Amino acid sequence: MKFLSLPKLMIALALSLLAGLAMAAAPSQIVIDQGWTFRLAPGNAQLGKHAEAAPWHTATVPGTVHTDLLAHKLIPDPYAGAPEAGLQWIGLADWEYRTVFDAPQAAIGSARSDLVFEGLDTFAEVWLNGARVLDANNAFRTWRVPVQGKLRAKGNELRIVFRSPIAKLLPQVRGMPVKLAGNYPSPYGDEPVDAMTGNFVRKPGYHFGWDWGPRYVTAGIAKPVVLQSWDTARIDNLQLRQDRVSSERADVAAIVSIDAVRAGGLALRLWQTAPDGKRTLAAEHRVELKAGINRIELPLHIDQPQRWYPHGYGAQPLYRYEVQLGDGQSAIAGATARTGLRSVELRREVDAKGKSFYFAVNGIPVFAKGANTIPFDMFQPRVGKAQLRRVLQSAVDANMNMVRSWGGGYYESDDFFDLADELGLMVWQDFMFGGGMQPAYDDAFRANVVQEARDQVRRLRNHPSLVLWCGNNEEEIAWKYWGHGKTMKEADPALAERVWKGYVQLFGSDLRQVVAEEGGGVKYWASSPGDDLAEVANTPASGDMHYWEVWGNPAHPVTKYLEITPRFMSEYGLQAWPVQRTVDAFATRAEQGLATPVIEAHQKFMAGKGNERLLKYVREEFGEPADFAGFVYLSQAMQAEGIELAALHHRASRPYTMGSLYWQLNDVWPGASWSSVDWFGRWKALQFHARRFYAPVAVAALRDAKGTTTVSLLNDRTYAVHGELRLRVLGLDGKTLRDERKQVELAPLSATRFRDYADAGLLGKADPAATVAVFDLQVEGEPASRGAVYFAPARQVKWGDAGLRAELRRDGAGLVLEVTAARLARAVWIDFVDLDAELSDNALTLLPGERVQLRVTSAAGEGALRAALHIRSLADAVRMQ
Repeated sequence: MKFLSLPKLMIALALSLLAGLAMAAAPSQIVIDQGWTFRLAPGNAQLGKHAEAAPWHTATVPGTVHTDLLAHKLIPDPYAGAPEAGLQWIGLADWEYRTVFDAPQAAIGSARSDLVFEGLDTFAEVWLNGARVLDANNAFRTWRVPVQGKLRAKGNELRIVFRSPIAKLLPQVRGMPVKLAGNYPSPYGDEPVDAMTGNFVRKPGYHFGWDWGPRYVTAGIAKPVVLQSWDTARIDNLQLRQDRVSSERADVAAIVSIDAVRAGGLALRLWQTAPDGKRTLAAEHRVELKAGINRIELPLHIDQPQRWYPHGYGAQPLYRYEVQLGDGQSAIAGATARTGLRSVELRREVDAKGKSFYFAVNGIPVFAKGANTIPFDMFQPRVGKAQLRRVLQSAVDANMNMVRSWGGGYYESDDFFDLADELGLMVWQDFMFGGGMQPAYDDAFRANVVQEARDQVRRLRNHPSLVLWCGNNEEEIAWKYWGHGKTMKEADPALAERVWKGYVQLFGSDLRQVVAEEGGGVKYWASSPGDDLAEVANTPASGDMHYWEVWGNPAHPVTKYLEITPRFMSEYGLQAWPVQRTVDAFATRAEQGLATPVIEAHQKFMAGKGNERLLKYVREEFGEPADFAGFVYLSQAMQAEGIELAALHHRASRPYTMGSLYWQLNDVWPGASWSSVDWFGRWKALQFHARRFYAPVAVAALRDAKGTTTVSLLNDRTYAVHGELRLRVLGLDGKTLRDERKQVELAPLSATRFRDYADAGLLGKADPAATVAVFDLQVEGEPASRGAVYFAPARQVKWGDAGLRAELRRDGAGLVLEVTAARLARAVWIDFVDLDAELSDNALTLLPGERVQLRVTSAAGEGALRAALHIRSLADAVRMQ
């Protein structure tokens, strides 16, 4: 046997001890996503009618009750046909989830172990090995439960019981003599129409139904369940606060939050990886930690930083930071974060008419072009990054630079914000209050919301795309102008005062303070639309606006958009059905009709009668659809042309108006809605139009109800551009009545009013119902921009056969579709019926004799595409009088 000398023995023992310390200190994390089962909770009132859900069934975690039931074919597809009424029992039931897991030795022996729940939806009782360890009541919070000393090496039972939010809250709501105003009452009898529970629970509001989606009050483990264990310390959060960013230098504070088991000294290192991949040690410090939460601030200075810009203004370089905490021998804990370096301001400048509202990024005033986003599915856990990428890339492809993440759904995922960072999409983020009024007068409710806000602001604050936090959607104007406040004041003045004071406390003070403390300099806005709690809200003079008097009440014609000039239009919209292929996915052709049950089930506006409103707008411009397919097509043409009119008016009103976000970009399911991209990711006509009306350089030719056409030249580039503006007045058959060209210069970041034209000045003696004025702007390096002006509603025009011809052929780069028209062809739409194919452009207006070439991308073969090719224009869809 070989013996070590004493010095060598001491060294070996020291190394052994260090190795043991390193092993003990190494953080351990396991995701508990296997072996889950679920069932209808015992003793539930729904058992009598739904005994099939009583046995244990396998479950997917993260997931929802609805998707688990669907996986076992215990319910029909919630999106196909009209099953909604028959599925409301799910939201009235209690559900139980269970799994058994083994704890690793590191977790058993560690000084600290936490179970972390990122998304329990919503009233959840959590049991570990028979002991109740958590009562959760907020789907938007992260719940951290200490479980050291409660774990076994083998066979830990984790059980979660989800209580029905309706059943739990309904007695309380029913007992209120005067009830808070809710959003959309259930048409199915699962809760009374005068006792809505949705605004009393911190759960996605859209689950209770909205005017673009179904009512599926789901429950479940919506995000991962994680067991975290550590001996010495863990890094809770790494914030990258940008204190000053210019072209010469960026001053950033890397703020590390450390949860230490005990006091002691450790080494803290921070590495920076620049956008070019170069990795450097940015900071190194010895830190003395106290037991509990520690906040360490490391100053960083980056010379000549590569700055992040919104889409259309520059590139999106991203810096990555990695922090490590160690004892000199090994890493104890680590964290990474990514950001883009930029300055962002919400500028509120007083002028003669009121107060501005616009965003400046790196000192550049940015006209915000984009749309509102809603949840991407009724069941959040099945939204994948590919789906998000497809829709957000579609936004960028349509020249958008901002999306507003609306407050009636859920806080979007890290994937959503990572993609927004990479694509250059600014994000206006609402807190999750979608409408109605909530019990903010209750201290416990408000405290719950404040913790929710801290969780979410801390999670998202490093993203350069995040430019605004907004308290809520439409709650202030509902109280002030929709009768909510007036009704309550008449019924119970004391309660009304408490409700409004609670509202002001939550949205005027509490959330503002959270954003100021945690948000890293991003601004807070109390409500949309609003003027940050000024007396008057939703005014063109100051703040942001929602405008729904077109489409909503009193359903003005689309030309009314031209009479409203806001500082920033954050909501406006027109509805349309998705493309025929999407309609076919949930309704057979025999089930399709203006008032058939399945179609009404997928039309949520006016409780299923929204096609009446939609038909009103279609008839006003186009006349009577020839059939349901024609109605679908015309609804899209109406939506696209109407939103184009509004968006171009907003852009032409720059710098008074500095934002145009239409409602809405995406869909939560397949059905009629205000979206421009449907649930499958297919573009409606509006999305193709948006690419043109949001183009950086464009012409706006806007004819008002009095017969005056105003032509403006739009330039969002940071530099001047030169080009040619051409005016042609044409007959529908192609006869040229007028042809003029003029060289024009467009100043940077501007809208230039070029000229106003009276109808008589453009038409002369030509027939208004057979003539069009066409304005074409050509600027080198920019896509051509066109504005077509019609002098009579389309329903009064005798279009005749447009003589559309289409030829599909292959060249060296792929498939090309060449389209020509003999006469003027308005709203040309090309599809391939049952085949999915993407076209480089669509929803076109072709002049007589004009020829366009479109790229076609599809998994289908050339022969199949040629056989399925279908092309139409207005002349094919309107029932001739």
